[in-house]
Amino acid sequence: MRFFKFTNESAIWRRIALCLCVASMPLASPAEPMHAIAMYGEPALSPDFTHLPYANPDAPKGGTIRLAETGTFDSLNPWILMGNPVWPIFTQPGLLTESLMTRSIDEPFTLYGLLAESVETDADRTWVEFTLRPEARFSDGTPVTVQDVMWSYEVLGTKGHPRYTAVWAKVEKMEQTGPRTVRFTFNSSDRELSMLMGMRPILKKAKWEGRDFSQSSLMVPIGSGPYVIEKVDPGRAITFRRNPDYWGRNLAVTQGMHNFDVIRYDYFGDASAMFEAFKAGEIDVWRELVAARWERNFDFPAIREGRMVKSEILHGRPSGIMGLVMNTRNPLFADWRVRQALIEAFNYRFINMTLSGGKDPRITSYFANSELAMQPQPATGREAELLAPFADDLPPGTLEGYALPEGGERAIDRKGIRAALELLRQAGWTVQDGELRNAQGHPFSFEILLNQSGSAMRSSAETRQIVDIFVQSLRNLGIQPRVTLLDAAQYVERTNNYQFDMTWYERGLSLSPGNEQRLYWGREGVATPGSKNWMGIDSPAVEAMIAEMGHAHTHEDFVAAVKALDRILTAGRYVIPVSYSRISRLAHRADLDYPENTPLYGDWPGFMPETWWQEERK
Repeated sequence: MRFFKFTNESAIWRRIALCLCVASMPLASPAEPMHAIAMYGEPALSPDFTHLPYANPDAPKGGTIRLAETGTFDSLNPWILMGNPVWPIFTQPGLLTESLMTRSIDEPFTLYGLLAESVETDADRTWVEFTLRPEARFSDGTPVTVQDVMWSYEVLGTKGHPRYTAVWAKVEKMEQTGPRTVRFTFNSSDRELSMLMGMRPILKKAKWEGRDFSQSSLMVPIGSGPYVIEKVDPGRAITFRRNPDYWGRNLAVTQGMHNFDVIRYDYFGDASAMFEAFKAGEIDVWRELVAARWERNFDFPAIREGRMVKSEILHGRPSGIMGLVMNTRNPLFADWRVRQALIEAFNYRFINMTLSGGKDPRITSYFANSELAMQPQPATGREAELLAPFADDLPPGTLEGYALPEGGERAIDRKGIRAALELLRQAGWTVQDGELRNAQGHPFSFEILLNQSGSAMRSSAETRQIVDIFVQSLRNLGIQPRVTLLDAAQYVERTNNYQFDMTWYERGLSLSPGNEQRLYWGREGVATPGSKNWMGIDSPAVEAMIAEMGHAHTHEDFVAAVKALDRILTAGRYVIPVSYSRISRLAHRADLDYPENTPLYGDWPGFMPETWWQEERK
């Protein structure tokens, strides 16, 4: 029997409306200890809350869940740039390490106390102070101290990944202000900093003495989280076991969370091998990203016999961006007309019909599927005001409105090809003897770099199919790109150092974007390795909109700044976007269950496997 679980859509949007209402409420009195902190307005949960609204406090404990990743790993240190780390340590919040505060994924951006019992800040958020819980302990039983906190922040800020170092530069002073209290004073006007300081992993200082933190390592780190690493099979698997002596098991934020005794991650060469392992019952959860495959690929014995079931979970998070990114560090892609020409040549309608039956919508902007999304009409109001000082340098469509070409139903979209040829002609490229060349006779030549292990959102086979169709279309423009497949380690090395022309790109975005946007498309990432600015954006307008987001004191001003940023990114034509899904499709073992009240963000880290459980066998 097939089991189909669907969260009510109206409930999701009622929750979004409630969050926006809360965001418009007045701020709490400044400079007094609080149990939680929200980016705007008040936290949704009062100090006496008993559990997060998307957790089941009565969920049974025990059992095992086996999950999977593609690729491999050679490091247990995901907090630095070097190495190919085990990502679950980083992406699953509170699994091995914990932070001072923990995020509720049922609100746009609100943090509740975890290692910290309280947070305090002033009205302008020029500083923030955290008080540690006296009972907080690492997994070896030693207390979590202010010294551990301060060492963690400094080592992450000076030797860690760029996602940490960029924010650390905005800290003017870090000081211990009491036996269990640490304060951060900022040198920049940025309201989000008080939130970010609560979200850094806290590591045990003594564990790293005599070691170089900046080097990748298979040393098992010690954290304060509910799980410890039980076994590591380098490159192939890692097993986490629930700590029966976990210090925080009675906190409100952990009720109904961390229910499995064992969480195991196995690594596979590509998504196809991983799916076969799921069908064979070797892993317990499969996240399907393509609607057509969801309908046609799940008629196998484990589904028919009821050992596996299918669940759909609605979400209200932005689409993010996914597709083929063009590296503008290469002069070939520096001209927006060239980028638009390749977008015109990418016949999305045909590709979408071929791969997914046309069931999923296209990503029309970086924040599609949310109130933060730009609209294809001309900018008005506050959006237009923010963009006006940069009008002369913005690509066409930013202020006037921009929409992607629709494409055609046949493999060759002649309208798109004609538009692409005209744009290329304007940019100085013409077809000469069947090959696209510039006035100097140099061919339009570039490489499409792909990870043979696939990605978090697309299998390698599916990505290759998309690229193959695109390459066939490019031949009509006189372009013959090279397609290169690399193993995961080589691919990470080249993308970290921006050594590619075009590649597959995925970037998830939240309902409360902030400082991380600089890591994604800030100008420092043009030359600094390891950022997510793969396209090489160097835009004063982008910098200004990100700064405006941090300065905004009202929800309305914040939304206007994000929409303006979305306009710049989308009209910048850096990525050839594909489709996204408004629901999460999860096939899973039949005895695995999750709460009916799914959060605003849907199936994000913090929900699966954190809130799931294994039903007791009868």
